[in-house]
Amino acid sequence: MNVADLICKVADTPEEIEQIHRLNYRTFVEEIPQHAPNEERRLVDKFHNENAYLVIKDGDRVVGMFAMRDKRPFSLDGKLPDLNVHLPKCEHPVEARLLAVEPEYRSGPVLRMLMDNAFEQAHIHGWDLVVISGTTRQLRLYRHLGFEPFGPLVGKGDALFQPMFVRPKRVGTVLTTLSDINKGKKKEETALHRKTISLLPGPVTVSSRVLAAMSVQPFSHRSALFHDILDEARRGLCRLAGAQNCQIIPGSGTLANDIVALQLGRRSTPGLVLVNGEFGKRLAGQAKRAGMQFKTLEIAWGQQFKLEAIRDALDTVPVGGWVWWVYHETSTGILNPLHEIAEMALERQLTTAVDVISALGNVPVDLGRIELATAVSGKGLCGYPGLGVVFHREAQIEQLLDVPSYLDLGYWITQNGVGFTHSSNLVSALATSLAEQDFSARFEVIAALNRFLRDSLAGSRFEILAEGPHACPAVMTLVPRGGKNAWETGLELEEAGYVLSYRSNYLRERNWLQISLMSAPSKETLGEVIALLKA
Repeated sequence: MNVADLICKVADTPEEIEQIHRLNYRTFVEEIPQHAPNEERRLVDKFHNENAYLVIKDGDRVVGMFAMRDKRPFSLDGKLPDLNVHLPKCEHPVEARLLAVEPEYRSGPVLRMLMDNAFEQAHIHGWDLVVISGTTRQLRLYRHLGFEPFGPLVGKGDALFQPMFVRPKRVGTVLTTLSDINKGKKKEETALHRKTISLLPGPVTVSSRVLAAMSVQPFSHRSALFHDILDEARRGLCRLAGAQNCQIIPGSGTLANDIVALQLGRRSTPGLVLVNGEFGKRLAGQAKRAGMQFKTLEIAWGQQFKLEAIRDALDTVPVGGWVWWVYHETSTGILNPLHEIAEMALERQLTTAVDVISALGNVPVDLGRIELATAVSGKGLCGYPGLGVVFHREAQIEQLLDVPSYLDLGYWITQNGVGFTHSSNLVSALATSLAEQDFSARFEVIAALNRFLRDSLAGSRFEILAEGPHACPAVMTLVPRGGKNAWETGLELEEAGYVLSYRSNYLRERNWLQISLMSAPSKETLGEVIALLKA
């Protein structure tokens, strides 16, 4: 087994589904005699069409699986008619079944990866109780993990199972226990209680003054005080970004980009979306959802656009069209051209829109020639997440009366930035962070930390994806070499108290790991992380 090749994902291809049926047969027919043999040596679960399958893949081979289903009746309902009587109070239970791992992978990280991702799915879907039928052959393991038995045994013969449940909120205990089992030792503290240092691109570490601004009693978004603080934050944002105007809107960066999509979509002419990573891909997806006409210029992730290729692509966009791209492509650490693209677009009378969500506050940004741009209150601005920012060059923008008012930039402008309920705490925290930051000094600190990190990792078991002047200093994407697995490395660092990016699907599928310097960690902290990466 090469740990570096192990990937956990939701099964979504015909090849993966077929391998699930084969693994299901080997486990629950040949190993645990729960079903009768058949000549095809494949077993299709009776709830197959309703199951969501988590799988572990070693290259192209499925070596582990876990099925989850939240539709009643459960499989256990058929075995325990009074199932609800045995369950604790819950709103949205899910049944987890068909846990199967190939024998040669059972002593490695596969079980932990499956459980970790299962709890992640529980969080995403709002499941508050996980119900299983644990084979009596592994009851000690299940109990050790925190599963609680209930009711009588079900099944027959050599295929007996104990109904059990666990709360997803116990994820820390379960995963720490699994780690202890894998390492053959006990730890005194769990990940939930250990002090951690964030090396994530968000949320970032906030200052004591920003923390204090979030802690005060909230006040009305209609008050004069709120308007004063909002205007202060907007002025600070425009100064930092070299922009003329902006709106601060409760929500995420995705919401801000949706607002921009509708602004671009009001133009009758088509446009161009540049894609060389996950977030450029998301822009294209948002443009499609908004019903916009556009083409994409797409290159491999981690590659830098050639200006000649952009120029040729822009030549195909008619006058009055638009171009939309991501300045800092967070998924790879690439900085895409900003001023060069803006210049070429203006020469062709095209509207420019750019996502500076991960760039603003981490590197210098000048939006003076950009029509529309988006940012957020967290990340490089060092506030709390929860506010989207839309920069706009025109002071007045016609309202879009055929779209929801919340997504209409023109409407927000007519309301002087307070179209709907706002959080005084979030805006106060953002205004505080903007006022206290010396961003020029911050840019230098992040750049220096990036150089230190690059020099220290030279010749290590990690290749740095983005190099040279087009690499953003705030995020470094690491590609493991020599048998390393990004997921396992991320888990090991978390256990040591350092939280890095590795859980996102696009990182997981590529076996990538990311270190963000947006929280401006100390050199000592980075030195400890480097030592762990080199271990």
